[in-house]
Amino acid sequence: MAAQENIHPPHVPVMLPEVLSALSPRDGGIYLDGTFGAGGYTRAILEAANCKVIAIDRDPSAIRAGQALVSEYDPRLSLREGRFADMEALVGAERIDGIVLDIGVSSMQIDEAGRGFSFLRDGPLDMRMAQSGTSAADAVNTLPQEILSNIIYVFGEEPRSRAIARAIVEARKEAPIITTQGLVKAIERVTGRPRPDKIHPATRTFQALRIHVNGELDELVEALHAAERMLPQGGRLVVVTFHSLEDRIVKRFFTSRSGKLPSGSRHLPDAVKGPEPSFELPFKGHLGASDEETRLNPRARSAKLRAGIRTAAAPMPPIADDIGLSVQGTRH
Repeated sequence: MAAQENIHPPHVPVMLPEVLSALSPRDGGIYLDGTFGAGGYTRAILEAANCKVIAIDRDPSAIRAGQALVSEYDPRLSLREGRFADMEALVGAERIDGIVLDIGVSSMQIDEAGRGFSFLRDGPLDMRMAQSGTSAADAVNTLPQEILSNIIYVFGEEPRSRAIARAIVEARKEAPIITTQGLVKAIERVTGRPRPDKIHPATRTFQALRIHVNGELDELVEALHAAERMLPQGGRLVVVTFHSLEDRIVKRFFTSRSGKLPSGSRHLPDAVKGPEPSFELPFKGHLGASDEETRLNPRARSAKLRAGIRTAAAPMPPIADDIGLSVQGTRH
């Protein structure tokens, strides 16, 4: 691990000043970093105030690498392995004053060829963040063509999903697809070779398979509901996303929880217009990275930050069907 860490540049957390401003850590507070990764947000929160951080990551590699940070900030940092959707069970009875989530694959995972997240590096077709369970290779070699097509269409927003799924099925008849480059070659049967002025033709398919393998959108929906239940009045939820699918879910959640969604006739009395808003929004819409940050860190270009401050209202009923996405029954 140490040799690999020397090869790659240090991880730079995206939109760090904006995250800290939205989270507003204070002395004596307890904060949850639900997507620890390389620990960039965690370290910054601990430096911003004399507070405590509980950090979660489902990747065993991140947990192992984070032990040095735990020692450095002992006893103010606790690092726990698991899904951020399970934050209630992982945190227990601790009062949490703020939660930050950085959604998607980490740069460390992309940089490791052996993890199979990147089409730019040849390696096993894996993509499992938790390094257990069904892999991307399992998916592309066993799923029916129609399901593959739906996954690529819904989670990758790939307009050529049917043709790509067909090409994958044809390729796996010749030999199992077990490497990232094996999958790229199957995709290129439809898309042709990559062009310098266009995004790589495998981008959307790889994104779709990663989201499917890790259940990322379902986990995000579960985590948003969990955060709503956990945060006390005045508690803050800050979410950074990098893809339109994730941002759509977060936007819908905050819009509904802040009472901004249309809810029947405006002539109805307040008593029947639905529950009181469980979040108020500290700013309208989303924040993006600064021009300077996007110049130094291209990954920040697609970042969107949304935030909410918990009100005294009870949590609203879950609305997973409204803010989530499913490939079941999809036709395109």
